[in-house]
Amino acid sequence: MNNTLIINQLENNKSLFHQLFHGLDETAYLWKPSQNKWCLLEVICHLYDEEQEDFRIRTKSTLETPNKKLPMFDPVAWVTARKYIEQDYGKKVDAFLFERQASIKWLRSLTQPQWDNAFQHPTLGSLSAQHFLTNWLAHDYLHIRQATKLKYGYLQAVSGNDLSYAGEWVL
Repeated sequence: MNNTLIINQLENNKSLFHQLFHGLDETAYLWKPSQNKWCLLEVICHLYDEEQEDFRIRTKSTLETPNKKLPMFDPVAWVTARKYIEQDYGKKVDAFLFERQASIKWLRSLTQPQWDNAFQHPTLGSLSAQHFLTNWLAHDYLHIRQATKLKYGYLQAVSGNDLSYAGEWVL
């Protein structure tokens, strides 16, 4: 796949995330389908942390210093360790969108990046900069789906209406 297309889609997704996460009240962004699932506040906190501390860092490191060990991270543990549920929703949405713009600016500034440069992961093997870039976009898609499903579930829970007329939720 053409990396320019991936970068363009990452940029397009910034607008999509803006639409998905803006204009919600506290009841909507704190709603969870069950106690062990994430709410939209936790999703946006995760996206923010991943933008800064996972995908951009790993892509950059693999392009520039592929033999350097990558920093450890545990995004599942961050949910409680970083107290996602206590964060300011609006500020976190804006912070994520700011970081996404910084990522796009950085990606567009690259001149002749070596996308084949690879980091040797101790258990996953060779992970190229191309791998990280592609998975960055895939990560967006997973959380776009998750946010949409949360909004659908919230609508179903609070409306009291049968939503089957809209169509079947398939995925």
